[in-house]
Amino acid sequence: MATATVPAASSARATAPAFSPDQRFMVAMLAFLQFTIVLDFMVLSPLGALLMPTLAIEPRQFGLVVSVYAIAAAIAGILAAGFADRYDRKKFLMFFYAGFVIGTLFCGLAPTYPTLLAARIVTGLFGGVVGAASFAIVADVFPLTMRGRVMGLIMTAFGASQVLGIPIGIFLATHFGWHAPFLMIAGVALVVGVVIVLRMPPVDTHLQQTRHQHPMRHLWKTASSSRYWVGFAATMLLATGGFMLMPFASAFTVNNQHIALDRLPIMYAITGVCSLIFGPLIGRLSDRYGKYSLFCVTSSIVIVVVIFYTYLENAPLWEMVIVSVVMFACVTGRMTAAGALTSAVPAPQDRGAYMSISSSLQQMAGGIASYLAGMLVYQAPSGRMEHYPRIGFAVSVATILTMLLMYRVHRLVPESAPAQAASEVLAGG
Repeated sequence: MATATVPAASSARATAPAFSPDQRFMVAMLAFLQFTIVLDFMVLSPLGALLMPTLAIEPRQFGLVVSVYAIAAAIAGILAAGFADRYDRKKFLMFFYAGFVIGTLFCGLAPTYPTLLAARIVTGLFGGVVGAASFAIVADVFPLTMRGRVMGLIMTAFGASQVLGIPIGIFLATHFGWHAPFLMIAGVALVVGVVIVLRMPPVDTHLQQTRHQHPMRHLWKTASSSRYWVGFAATMLLATGGFMLMPFASAFTVNNQHIALDRLPIMYAITGVCSLIFGPLIGRLSDRYGKYSLFCVTSSIVIVVVIFYTYLENAPLWEMVIVSVVMFACVTGRMTAAGALTSAVPAPQDRGAYMSISSSLQQMAGGIASYLAGMLVYQAPSGRMEHYPRIGFAVSVATILTMLLMYRVHRLVPESAPAQAASEVLAGG
């Protein structure tokens, strides 16, 4: 395989070179992998309207199904952080991805609420580390001037999961039971894993600096670095919005807006197609005009749209589609810009540990946010979600605080500074 191209950026508006064939293949593999991870989380939202009555559970219990995954992922990320830079990133990635596939299979076989909770814990213990390992690979392979585009393409996993995964998941759930979507995800993830094992080259140039570091010493060194604290705090708050809003979105749409469950795939599919278009576009714009600028623009729109969305009553399908498209396009945009910007914070020898700690804190914050969201709302006997606007205001406050923290990250990592050289991880593969 050819060596990764390393452009030198002189400004945030510099035009980055086109991806090489090897880089395009690497992005495609990571995007497919992220698709399965995202789908495993996102499929729970539309299944909420089925799971709660089928398992006879309340919104607070359903919120726990979501949050235990995040809490388990947070614990696993911390435990894995000290080892994240001691191994070939490909091997590290595939170990945890294999555990994720097994955990998802257990979800598809779980017969009761307690066993589903246990299966989600197993899935979270492994799946939560996969994203951190993937983004460490991105930071190793691509310079900062290209990461907006890379993150935008990888974030198309959210759109793809809505276009393909969620509609198919709802169809399978309504025709074959709520277990079927998890079995589908496990099958797709297995295929993706085999392709990555066979085709991805080793990602191990960082081992020249980290091979002899003691895991606990490396973990403490990374976690205690004051330079990294602002990045940790920003990513924690970044997760709050999605984890608070998504778990009860389907129940809100079905019971408050009176849109039939079998029409939800239409809304998710249209939203997903638009996300597939806007994700790469926003990523390219963030490379050209500045990642923090794009983050602020998309975050500001999110605040307005989320508050409007949570106050909707008996909205027709077309209106819900428009609101959903705008909201998810901006959510994807802010995740793309933030991910690209924060990826430049850690030094190369700390990337694995930093990403693992950051992912753990993000998952922990998201798990707590999901559980708190279940306490902010309650489901009336009619099925209606009461006090839903409370979530909108909570998400807005978190978004404003994240904008302030991301400004600190922006000052810490000026986008006009020359990009750090990307590791030649594609050489000789």
